[in-house]
Amino acid sequence: MTPAQLKQARINATVCAESVSLPLRSRVWKGMAGEFAGAGSGSSLDFQDHRNYVPGDDPRHINWQAYARTGSYTMKLYREEVRPIVDIVLDVSDSMFFEEAKASRVAEIFYTIVSTALQAGAATNIHLLKGSSHRQLPIEAVLSDQWFNISTELKDEHPNQAPNLESVPLRPNTIRVFISDLLFPGDANPVIRHFTQRQGSLILLCPFTQSEADPDWQGNYEFIDAESSSRHSHRIEPSVLRDYKKTYNKHFSLWHNAALKHQSPLARIPSDLDLLESLQVDAIRTGALEISL
Repeated sequence: MTPAQLKQARINATVCAESVSLPLRSRVWKGMAGEFAGAGSGSSLDFQDHRNYVPGDDPRHINWQAYARTGSYTMKLYREEVRPIVDIVLDVSDSMFFEEAKASRVAEIFYTIVSTALQAGAATNIHLLKGSSHRQLPIEAVLSDQWFNISTELKDEHPNQAPNLESVPLRPNTIRVFISDLLFPGDANPVIRHFTQRQGSLILLCPFTQSEADPDWQGNYEFIDAESSSRHSHRIEPSVLRDYKKTYNKHFSLWHNAALKHQSPLARIPSDLDLLESLQVDAIRTGALEISL
């Protein structure tokens, strides 16, 4: 992608991030002080409960009205407010950037998720993953559009295998957002189980193009492997096209079933629509994202 394309994708995402957000309010958090519901008591304005006073408690939270009635010290408990924790993992396999429309949509999704996480004040870690190669990014590398150049430096020795998720250090009790076209072989369940371990919640955002999901091939074609760049000549008969579509649809049906089993929203995001419109197709509907309040 060119600097101009990256800048435009970032602008589009910034506008979109004003309308959508990560579903951060749908769970209870543990962590540093912030604005989202925590697992314990804290010092927000939302009253939660009472309990007996114990030495060391903050006297500012003593219920003096109750003391006047009963002669016993009780504490007012308020909802703890903490910062959510978000781990963003971007699959930078070559298939993600093979077509210009798909590359732009991948960049837009990536910028949107980073923007919404930062706007929420989330403690955000960002990772690039290409096969067995991994790189953790500073926020500045995203905001300055340098992440794409960094992604091109990653090498994948086994491009036809599933990415090595073991190389990504996921933090406990986080929302994990995996942005990938999921066009790699293997069972979806181990991938989703890995992302949901240690009290993690997974959101799958899957960009795709019409040409890969519903191609209209007919006749002689020279196909280029997106990962290895090898070329293969084939004649596409109607039966071959039917088999391709059947296999493609089965692949994503298995992913959808696995995601449903693990209660992890999976949203397929088309590349041929306006960004916000494309997110409304699946991402908002499945709860992967939500309309900003």
